[in-house]
Amino acid sequence: MPPEPYEYQGRGAIGVFLRGREVSRGRLRLVPTRANGQPGFACYLPSAQADIARPYALFVLALQGNHISAITWFADSSAFPQFGLPRMLR
Repeated sequence: MPPEPYEYQGRGAIGVFLRGREVSRGRLRLVPTRANGQPGFACYLPSAQADIARPYALFVLALQGNHISAITWFADSSAFPQFGLPRMLR
């Protein structure tokens, strides 16, 4: 599961990234998780055909003190079961 070439570093870049996560089908739904001892979020996209959200990507956070210093985006949802994450959200 290599990361996509998307890494957001610094307060400004991370703020823009987090504010821009709305998609045409609605807002991403996030489920907290951990990867390699770091906090992260499983991201789910709302389905246009049903009242569910499907796995989309995994965001892993790098922390510096009490602040997020970087976000690495893994755009491969096939690893969700290995993290004990649901296949869909209702």
